[in-house]
Amino acid sequence: MSDLSDFEATLKRISKRGGVETATEWMEDIEAEYGRAPLIFKRMAERPEVLISHLLYKGTVTRTSAMEPKYVELISMAIGAALKCPHCTSYHMQAAAKKGASREEILEVILIAGLISNSSVLANAYRIFDEKMAKCIPCESDGVRPEHRD
Repeated sequence: MSDLSDFEATLKRISKRGGVETATEWMEDIEAEYGRAPLIFKRMAERPEVLISHLLYKGTVTRTSAMEPKYVELISMAIGAALKCPHCTSYHMQAAAKKGASREEILEVILIAGLISNSSVLANAYRIFDEKMAKCIPCESDGVRPEHRD
């Protein structure tokens, strides 16, 4: 079965069951698999169409990915860490571990996320510096000269 036909079958099941029942079932599945549901999913579940559309998108992207699920979760964890989102980092760290990521792999990803995050700060600040400080005012100024008294 192709990814498109799987997607279409999922849409038919949603249509048949209804949004509220589907959202409730999917939340229960998430809690069963990960031990908890992220707060953003809980708030989205208050509007089932929002939760369902988000999870359809997320599921389709991850299911059709050329990468192993473990690596998708490690990348998601790195992004959460770089964005300084403790909830995303924690959730995806647990998900990566459940999908087979080792302690060493998780720690390595944390180091890489920190490296890239740090590089991003430096690259951004240096670009702004180059744009705004192209003309170094203190360097081109003669400064204040004391009066000479003879």
